[in-house]
Amino acid sequence: MAFDIPRNIILPVDAVEVRLDPAPHPFEIANREAIERNWSAEKTERPALFDGTVVLLSELSYAAGRLRGCCHAIRYATFLHWRGNPSIPGAEHAFAQAMLVSRDNALITIRMASHTVNAGSVYFAAGSFEPTDFVDGIADIDLNMIREVGEETGLDISQARRAGRYHVMSADGGTVIFRRYFLDLDAEEIAERIRGFVAKETEPEIDGPVIIGGPHDLPDGLKPYMRPLVEWHFSGAE
Repeated sequence: MAFDIPRNIILPVDAVEVRLDPAPHPFEIANREAIERNWSAEKTERPALFDGTVVLLSELSYAAGRLRGCCHAIRYATFLHWRGNPSIPGAEHAFAQAMLVSRDNALITIRMASHTVNAGSVYFAAGSFEPTDFVDGIADIDLNMIREVGEETGLDISQARRAGRYHVMSADGGTVIFRRYFLDLDAEEIAERIRGFVAKETEPEIDGPVIIGGPHDLPDGLKPYMRPLVEWHFSGAE
């Protein structure tokens, strides 16, 4: 199966079957020394980094609205080394994002804090899949989305109305699986709640919320893959 998914196009997804393989990722095995060297350099630059556990794909395919794949638990240090060498075959990254939509149809994104690896970047609150995001060995996309939004913004979206299906867009930098979550508050009310949460955190992951009110309202620091997602939302696509 390897990686067989159209690139740079938003596709509807009715089912996600991404399994967690207990075996080590071949990329991690083959690059141990380089991973350690890179991790030492990353820690020197950002001492707050934590070498936790995330996952990295070894396979991903899309056909007839179904997303299938295989991933392996890896060190965060391994992920950072891969991120600097994404052209090495046999490994790719996928992540999920809850597309937060306010009552007045704005998009609620966040700007990452200066001590993080994505300092200053703007995107929907999200993070890499972790082994705890898998239920019976299969990725639970909404579990990941709800957890990450809560950790970064303090918002509980577990009871929010959500779109009936996922969508996916795969590009050179990775594959994003996203879904609209509709919040019953106006954008500024949501942003104020996030600001209040951030103000109480000792070391918040984000600087704060960023409201995107239309397809041309693109903030500085917006991740490149976000632009087509923003345009897609404001086009009224389903």
